[in-house]
Amino acid sequence: MLYLVCFLISMVPIIELRGAVPFGIANDLNPFVLFPICIIGNMLPVPLIYFFARKVLIWGQDKKFIGKFFTWCIKKGEKGGEKLQKKGGKGLFIALMLFVGIPLPGTGAWTGTLAASFLNMGFKRSVIAVICGVLIAGIIMGFGTYMVKMGAGGIFSLMANS
Repeated sequence: MLYLVCFLISMVPIIELRGAVPFGIANDLNPFVLFPICIIGNMLPVPLIYFFARKVLIWGQDKKFIGKFFTWCIKKGEKGGEKLQKKGGKGLFIALMLFVGIPLPGTGAWTGTLAASFLNMGFKRSVIAVICGVLIAGIIMGFGTYMVKMGAGGIFSLMANS
């Protein structure tokens, strides 16, 4: 059941795999099962985002209740695309991969894919760059979580023994 929770967390914008991996590790899930589940969950929305998100956002930006949020999303995607274009230039693939791979809020697969669609980067190239970035983010989050967990466990065991 916790694997399903991690899968679903991985699909949530902003949280994505960066939240699901620490949650799974904190709950002592097997990392060799956890990582593929989180990667699949994080990547599942990518084709929908690439092909449809921009169209839906543009359609909804002038609607009464959703317009402000959709406009914010468009600006976020355009800003991310501009940032990638400036930093990446001809190395746009690497820039997108690193943008998605650095585990900060707002730099995950959702934003990276939206930015790639605004840049008309190409579906195949975008997906490969995003999955490489998701792998990097997963490794960073997994390693960091294990370090914190081992550190905290070591500290608590020392406190208990004194």
